[in-house]
Amino acid sequence: MEAFNAVIGAIGGFAWGPVMIVLLFSTGLILSVGTKIVQYRKLGYAFKLLFTKSEGDGDISPFAALMTSLSATIGTGNIAGVATAIALGGPGAVFWMWITAILGGATKFSEAVLAVKYRVTDEAGEKSGGPMYYASVGMEEKYGGNWKWLGWLFAFFAFIASVGIGNMVQSNSVAAAVNNQLNVAPWITGLILAVAVGAVIIGGIKSIARVSEKIVPVMAVIYVIGSLIIIFVNYDQLGQAFGWIFGNAFTGKAVGGGLLGSVIRFGVARGIFSNEAGLGSAPIAHAASQTNDPVRQGIIASLGSFLDTIVICTMTALVILTSAILTMPEGVMEITNNLNGAELTTAAYRSQLPGFGGFIVSFGLVFFAFSTMLTWYFYGFKSLEYITSRAVAEYYKWVWVALAFVGAIASLDFVWNISDAFNGLMAIPNLIALIALSPVVFAALKEYEGKLKN
Repeated sequence: MEAFNAVIGAIGGFAWGPVMIVLLFSTGLILSVGTKIVQYRKLGYAFKLLFTKSEGDGDISPFAALMTSLSATIGTGNIAGVATAIALGGPGAVFWMWITAILGGATKFSEAVLAVKYRVTDEAGEKSGGPMYYASVGMEEKYGGNWKWLGWLFAFFAFIASVGIGNMVQSNSVAAAVNNQLNVAPWITGLILAVAVGAVIIGGIKSIARVSEKIVPVMAVIYVIGSLIIIFVNYDQLGQAFGWIFGNAFTGKAVGGGLLGSVIRFGVARGIFSNEAGLGSAPIAHAASQTNDPVRQGIIASLGSFLDTIVICTMTALVILTSAILTMPEGVMEITNNLNGAELTTAAYRSQLPGFGGFIVSFGLVFFAFSTMLTWYFYGFKSLEYITSRAVAEYYKWVWVALAFVGAIASLDFVWNISDAFNGLMAIPNLIALIALSPVVFAALKEYEGKLKN
């Protein structure tokens, strides 16, 4: 078992290590240049499209598709991931999270364009799409040959990751948060969670989307408002906070003499973990959108990184950096009691909004984790459907419900390690397909913008 753990650790180290971070970063840069930074050129237009009725084939509205994809990303990455990036990489890591989000918008745009363009209709009449399809169908259409292995590889990685990252790790986080705030036994939380998840996923993507488009906006607004209250009260500390972010983004001094590489690595890695740009999960949800225009959905999808990282992660970072929990005497970072992850975020909010601040973080984590479990079930279902068949995948919902309960009461160190590794490995086949099919994305965008001018 030790040897197996060592192998998984090595895979995880590579999946979230410097090589993969450079590949993800470079892909975002290439796609940003090729689309002429479409994610920010069309930012206002993207919000307009989000609330404009779209006609076409599909199972859910474009707004619901975005909310469904966001429900999988807004959560532990925003609450615990930001704190971890700061604790391990210093305030400068926030700057690199922003850079990742800026470039990630073009990646999300491209993923959604390809997901809609190469989606198929399964035997139940639902739309199925994502990297498993554009890595096989798209590659075969453009380059010939048999690329099904590349799509299968992504689906396999995504399916394994879904069990841990998308289910058991989330239910474990919910059980811990509820136990911490209300002293409720984990098995009770696990039972309630399993029933609630089962009640939603039994209705498929339409049911998941209906819940996601209600939970995500409400919880995001509550979290942002709570954060803004704290930031407004501490407005005199904002200059110092931004000074720490920009001043330490290129020095590495924030980690007590640590290397600049640590600042960049933790900032980029946690940024990617937060918004999942390049990992290939979000396009599976966007493929279900009711639209006949891939570029239209791609523009809407590009909002994902902006809302997830630029808005919500920034709120978390500024609350932490304006609190007394974190100080920078003589340029060296000190954190009270060496807190990290969700504990650091909770302590920062609780110290500035006594009582209420802790609930914002804890219950934000609960509802975001719940919605994450719903969307990741869909990702796992579609991945299993691609690998096997729709008939086999239909049994997955019952396994998913059981794992939700097990995750709440079990120790998940091994599950976390293996699912974290496979979550990162998802990027490999996705990035290959994204780079290879980037000319298709650029041509589609050029054609779409040409129509807008006429």
